[in-house]
Amino acid sequence: MKRVVTAVLAALAAIVLTSTLTTGTAWATPPNIPSASTAAARLATLTVASESHQSTYSRSLFPHWITISGSCDTRETVLKRDGVGVVVNSSCSATSGSWYSPYDGATWTAASDIDIDHMVPLAEAWRSGAWAWTTAQRQTYANDLGGPELWAVTDNVNQQKSDQDPSTWQPSLGSFRCTYARAWIQVKWYYSLTLQSSEKTALEGMLATC
Repeated sequence: MKRVVTAVLAALAAIVLTSTLTTGTAWATPPNIPSASTAAARLATLTVASESHQSTYSRSLFPHWITISGSCDTRETVLKRDGVGVVVNSSCSATSGSWYSPYDGATWTAASDIDIDHMVPLAEAWRSGAWAWTTAQRQTYANDLGGPELWAVTDNVNQQKSDQDPSTWQPSLGSFRCTYARAWIQVKWYYSLTLQSSEKTALEGMLATC
């Protein structure tokens, strides 16, 4: 009986220890994601218009990644912000850590498995009004750490998304679609970008899941 009690106490101690180690370990979320009600109000103010200038887009028109601090560029800064237990070397490259991809619910322990996704893709931004911006404005957009534009996600999921808007691509993790819509709307609203009618309808449907 004593051995049983000891074993039970040891198991309970292990559970408590595990809880202690994991409590407070939270995956970071990009800043300034509006509430569902605020997102809905901002969505209603966005201009619905056809996209334009598709043929003149080039990724090089949005300079990135830029140096943020010391030897750390934008990608490396997001990896440190969004990861847990991230260790970097002298050149700011992540050598260890773990990252949770909210688009698909996967967790990765190698930075090479992570892409930094632009919530509203660069090509989508271009078609929605960024074609009229200066290069400096496009650089600010492509490296924006002040809003919910940059997300650490599974690399092949990011590649699957490519430059699609929510009318043709949404995260496979249904529970994240509310947050995705709120972040998408915030970026478009903040940068005064237009949206298509089908895109607006899709966003309204995603907000309905909030």
